[in-house]
Amino acid sequence: MSGKRSSTVAGVVLLVLVIIVGYYISREPDTDQAPGGGPTTSRPAAPGDDPAAQLAALALAPEGKMTGYSRDRFPHWSSQGDSCDTREIVLQRQGSDVQVDDQCRATSGTWVSPYDGVTVTQAGDLDIDHTVALAEAWRSGAAEWTDEERKKFANDLGGLQLFAVTASSNRSKGDQDAAKWKPPVEDYWCTYARSVVSVKTLYSLSVDEAERDALATMLQTC
Repeated sequence: MSGKRSSTVAGVVLLVLVIIVGYYISREPDTDQAPGGGPTTSRPAAPGDDPAAQLAALALAPEGKMTGYSRDRFPHWSSQGDSCDTREIVLQRQGSDVQVDDQCRATSGTWVSPYDGVTVTQAGDLDIDHTVALAEAWRSGAAEWTDEERKKFANDLGGLQLFAVTASSNRSKGDQDAAKWKPPVEDYWCTYARSVVSVKTLYSLSVDEAERDALATMLQTC
């Protein structure tokens, strides 16, 4: 009887193990969902990722209308603690020898604007550019987000969305996409295109045909 009981117990244990293993094999991993309910991801594209493949995977769609758009729908700059806001954090992160006052405002430092290669020593001469402009994001899908999701997009310090650039280059770019504006420094085209593709992938934003082709051309310089 003891031998039969041992055999029965062993069979039950084996069955339980099979059920547990099957559960974990079939279970999908937990992920963070990007604003707008798009592809789940928690990081921008890593350097080893294939930007051309990511570009090809982006939704292709005509640009949406600007109806209802306002920069106020993308609240910025958010407080980041210690009297700092998003703008000041970008300046500290991108500059060299940056000194700040008790209000976290940059009082001195050196910055190189990646779009035009200009060296700047006065923080007031810099704008913080959104790689994917706010209005471009609106036309590419962000019109469907909540204001809180747009706030996260406009203050994204974790990826490739915010850069300190000369005010003149930022205003030259305006809200244009890659089909209508490219950085004056051609050596930066590869990095710029990869950044745009990374941001649009992370936030599930679409591209139109002209923008896709322009980004593909810039990626060929990589």
